[in-house]
Amino acid sequence: MNDGSTSGELADSLRALVSRLSPGDRLPSSRELIKEYRVGPATVARAIAALAAEGAVVTRPGSGTFAAQPGRLRDAVGGGDGDTDWQTVALTDRAVDTHLIADPLGPPPAGTITMDGGYVHRSLQPTRALSAALARAARRPDAWDRAPAGGLMALRTVFARIVGGSVTPEDVLVTAGGQSALSIAFRAIAGPGSPVLVESPTYPRALAAARAAGLRPVPVPLDADGLRPDMLADAFAMTGARLLYCQPTFQNPTGTVLAPERRSQILDVARASGAFVLEDDFARHLGHGGAVPRPLVADDRDGMVVHVTSLTKPAAPSLRIGVLVARGPVMERMRAVRLVDDFFVTLPLQEAALEVLSSPSWDRHVRSLGTALRERCAVLAAAVTREIPGATLAGLPTGGLHLWVRLPPGVDDTVLTGAARQRGVAVSAGSRYFATEQPAAHLRIGFAATADHAELTEGARRLGAALTDLGPRDG
Repeated sequence: MNDGSTSGELADSLRALVSRLSPGDRLPSSRELIKEYRVGPATVARAIAALAAEGAVVTRPGSGTFAAQPGRLRDAVGGGDGDTDWQTVALTDRAVDTHLIADPLGPPPAGTITMDGGYVHRSLQPTRALSAALARAARRPDAWDRAPAGGLMALRTVFARIVGGSVTPEDVLVTAGGQSALSIAFRAIAGPGSPVLVESPTYPRALAAARAAGLRPVPVPLDADGLRPDMLADAFAMTGARLLYCQPTFQNPTGTVLAPERRSQILDVARASGAFVLEDDFARHLGHGGAVPRPLVADDRDGMVVHVTSLTKPAAPSLRIGVLVARGPVMERMRAVRLVDDFFVTLPLQEAALEVLSSPSWDRHVRSLGTALRERCAVLAAAVTREIPGATLAGLPTGGLHLWVRLPPGVDDTVLTGAARQRGVAVSAGSRYFATEQPAAHLRIGFAATADHAELTEGARRLGAALTDLGPRDG
């Protein structure tokens, strides 16, 4: 074949070649075809494209061209799956690890009592107020205009007042929920490959967000009074970390509250290490009726604390409104990251959140929710103690949505969660909450996502039956 040969002639020659190959065999490279058939690169490209359109060959960018498997030929309207193996090479090793947050057992079947969720049951949500506020917001003349990148000033003002201290609206950035805020903060504060100190145990979605940002979570132990300052100082010294992620109030999953004397100690240790403290205050409105401590950021004068809170937990899963609170260059960095991500939070949702937060009914909702959570917590704690002999409660939390339960010796928490699902109750294996190995088997059992007290009691009974199903245990 000479330089005047057409791509059609080359395609005919390649068809004959493919007919002699086995499925999956690699064709000569473009460079080899150019040399052998004495044609130009464009002629080779057109010929290969023609064969690929016929389904005779499969091209994999970065790998080459291969004889197709039988049955790959598709007509113009036919279905069939394409070959996406080439993506493995193109994506390299930039995987996002979701194993800690994805349910390995899949969606629970109908009739399952849900005690593994992180949201309140529909009966505990201010649904009527939310629906009315959103309907009014959608009817505003400017409802579908572009919102300010930092969020509505009125909404930022309300959040600044909630946080307290010397926080101003200029220190507040509205985000699409708390998870979005965490993702922004991790990427803005620390560079890929950097260590980030985390409580042990801690919130799995925070671990996932940190790892997605390329950070390396390093665990720091908790006790009944929260994060241990002595261990924190050692961790900063050993790792050189410049970021701590913590939940000082109603920690998830343990429910602990950072003791008053430790609050200043944690900040002092971070200050001495030149580090930021990322304070996840997700449970600000989830107290069980008692006093809720001030957030750390309210007492921070040096811009060390980056504060995260949201309305999702106390209101409803789809009220994706959260905020970041910070001072200094770190806020500018987070604004930039956020602007690249999604520009702004939809205006009607911000308007609805503003109306709900500004109404006297919000305070009434928070008080009634606290009463309901306190009652549910007591019911579940009593049922767990009764139905699961040998289980140990970490303590009766004074806020939050969960109990943290240490299992009897010899019980595998992941095996038990599978057995519980077979019995019709969904709970969370404790191993998901640890950045490294867990010291003992635990479960996180929620009391907010069920319909009523009867479901809590029945869920605990089913969980006890699942433990019995596992049979005798060592130890």
